[in-house]
Amino acid sequence: MGRITVHLHGRPKERSMADAMDLYLARLRQRGVRVQAHPAKTSLKAYVEAPPEGSHRVLLDEGGDLLDSLEFAERLRSWTLGSGDVHLMVGPPDGWGDQGGNLPRLSLSRLTMPHELAGVVLLEQVYRATEIHRGTAYHRGGA
Repeated sequence: MGRITVHLHGRPKERSMADAMDLYLARLRQRGVRVQAHPAKTSLKAYVEAPPEGSHRVLLDEGGDLLDSLEFAERLRSWTLGSGDVHLMVGPPDGWGDQGGNLPRLSLSRLTMPHELAGVVLLEQVYRATEIHRGTAYHRGGA
């Protein structure tokens, strides 16, 4: 069974963002989702290469695949049913630049947002996906 790790480039500086992340982390803790915050001074190259060799890395990028919540829930299900670990990587404030090469990219929105907010949105969507799988009333969108 694959594990999901969300990577953040730096800890949130704004208290409200940190609080929102903590809320979803508390909800996700029992579901095997981990968060790893890397020092903000970590180079992009070192950040992209941080997950163990052979693990599946997905870069969060506004130009990546744009999924709705149900499609994301299905993608998350396939990742967790697989044997490899998946590392969802929120980029730094200035984006990925030339780093990441051919790694798959996933978009949270076509809108540009601060990387700290992207971390909150990603954690909420991971939580939402787990609630969709459980069949709870948390997700009120399409079936």
